[in-house]
Amino acid sequence: MMLSPRPTGCALKVGSKSVKGTMVGWALLVTACAPVALGDEAVVLGNRFLSREVVVTDGTLGTKLLGNRILGVDTKSGGDEFAISLTDGSGKERRLTAGDFEVESLVSSKAEGRKEVLAKLSGSDLPVDLQVRYWLEGEKPWMRKEISIHAKEDVVVREIAVEEIRLPGAFEPYHADEFTARGPSKWRPPLGQPVYAEPSATWWGVEFPAARNTSEGAGIKCRYLTDRPLVKGQVLKSHPAVWGVADRADFLKDAFFDYIDATRARPLRLQTQYNSWFDYSRGVDAKKFAASVAKVHEELVIDRGVHPLRAYVIDDGWQDTGADWTKSGVWPVNGKFDKDFARSFAATRAADSRLGLWLSPGCLFGAQGAIGKMREAGWESLDPWMSMTGEDYMKALEERMVALAGDGVSYFKLDGVFGHLNQRTFKVEGFKGSEPELNDKKHDEAKERYLSLGSERLMAIFAKMAEANPDVYIVISNGAFLSSWWLQHIDAVWMINAGDAAGGADRTGELVYRDARYYQLASAERDNTQFPLHSIFNHEPKKTSTGEEPDVFRRYLYMNLSRGTGFVELYLKTFQLSESDWEVLAEAMKWVEEVFPNFERSRMHGGDPAKGEAYGYTGWVGESGYLSVHNPSDKPQTYSVVLDRGFGLPAGTKDFGYRVTSPLAGDTDGLPEAVRYGDALSIKLPAKAVRVIEFTAAK
Repeated sequence: MMLSPRPTGCALKVGSKSVKGTMVGWALLVTACAPVALGDEAVVLGNRFLSREVVVTDGTLGTKLLGNRILGVDTKSGGDEFAISLTDGSGKERRLTAGDFEVESLVSSKAEGRKEVLAKLSGSDLPVDLQVRYWLEGEKPWMRKEISIHAKEDVVVREIAVEEIRLPGAFEPYHADEFTARGPSKWRPPLGQPVYAEPSATWWGVEFPAARNTSEGAGIKCRYLTDRPLVKGQVLKSHPAVWGVADRADFLKDAFFDYIDATRARPLRLQTQYNSWFDYSRGVDAKKFAASVAKVHEELVIDRGVHPLRAYVIDDGWQDTGADWTKSGVWPVNGKFDKDFARSFAATRAADSRLGLWLSPGCLFGAQGAIGKMREAGWESLDPWMSMTGEDYMKALEERMVALAGDGVSYFKLDGVFGHLNQRTFKVEGFKGSEPELNDKKHDEAKERYLSLGSERLMAIFAKMAEANPDVYIVISNGAFLSSWWLQHIDAVWMINAGDAAGGADRTGELVYRDARYYQLASAERDNTQFPLHSIFNHEPKKTSTGEEPDVFRRYLYMNLSRGTGFVELYLKTFQLSESDWEVLAEAMKWVEEVFPNFERSRMHGGDPAKGEAYGYTGWVGESGYLSVHNPSDKPQTYSVVLDRGFGLPAGTKDFGYRVTSPLAGDTDGLPEAVRYGDALSIKLPAKAVRVIEFTAAK
């Protein structure tokens, strides 16, 4: 039977749990907006990549099928659909799922490339009503879902599981679970990591860094903790859950990173900059800073043709910790600088660049001296730092950071968020903040709730900073955690498991120190962190003395830069470097400018640096690629790779051949002049050798 088009936005009414009926797909056609009975058939929300069938069965909302249309695979689903936990006036916590509510209406709409399904749910004896929204924006291989909670009486929302469904083959790729208050390098919490599923080749998670996305039994749960009071009539909208598809289950990580790159706060860019810390530590002042800015600009840009650095950064040492921050405003400028950084702004403008600042949201390191007066004034603090959920301090911090961004500060190093490498603080009843007893997993829920609320508060600040300065570049450093969803709010994250300066007796030792931490984070054999290397802050490269052989510095530098981070901060003893040092540094900076597009898919390959095994980094985009390889041992090794998609070559390049070159003399010796997709490449490595190879494709 042919039916006439249904008016856009027309609702499908459901009167009770026993009502049944039908709505099929975006092509559903009916004659009028009269109530239509709903039953086991479904609204199909989808595009050429994926689909979701949202069903109403006896008045209960659910998901029947999930489609990966790239693969042509439909996966049967089901489960609770969602879950919320809340406390009402009695103080008792209640857990509610879709089965506790009745679907009152289901609305489908389509406008300006956006497709949407909106379900309104009610429960006569429940303290809340809900709206559940599913939507697609354009032809993207992912879709979203969110829940709006409408309070009918006063409640406190404690947890929201935006997705709680059955999904065969679900697994958690991230392996670490270190949620400690105390412990050197014991900080790798299982937050903000996606869940993957086979054979559907789907990835899942909440678009929130502090969410916990898990595979539980035969399904997944994408949820986060909160502590949000709602008075009667108020509405709380959840963070969206998102899921997407890949063309093969073994390339889910690539598909997930494609989504992250497409939705990040600002496009991936090469951020090159100088930092004052190794030059002056906390002894930096306006005059010294300006001198280093001028020197770096002269040596690299004027004399050697490097593109101007994007920022010059004043590290710890500009803040006035002797002032009463409750009266002066937080983070006032000390007497070593102009109150408005006038001379520092002028110095960076003269270098065709911008000013950046170090700042510690938690008042760690050089800011700790200001905490006493804030604590005396009743501002919420945790032992020994400030709370990321304290109303007074966080409001003042927001005002200051937004003002600095509006004044033209274009880079922020936020060092010390929830703590640092060895110690973290949490707001947990009965504790001051960082006691060793908080390492006990019985406190994990309270710790996680604090991180969730603190992350939300920081995200609100970051959004206002971006409004004040759309070109701002924000890094969260010590005490942060590696969730790709941070990149929807900031630009890079500290690697969390390493110290500032790479230890080691020589350049090989320095590389092994840092690269072993990369291996721990990135390797599927270790943590398997689902975070793109191109947005990691690793506190290198550094050059704090002169006199080493140019090729030793050069190979350390190229290996360092080949890690593929788009955040390149130079730590220099500016006035101690020789002409040769500047030549090598300029050469490497020009190389990173050329190869940066390949960092979009940078990844680590090979063995464990700490065990002396050969390893390296590679990145392939479009028709070019590079690879680096390092032999950290004192014995020669031969290292082999296969140039295929598993190594990082893009899908669709199987017909390509590649010309083999290198920016370093001698690195192509013994290699063919050209290779093809699928070829094995063997590289002979002398003891402690670094090799860098580039590939340019021709069909």
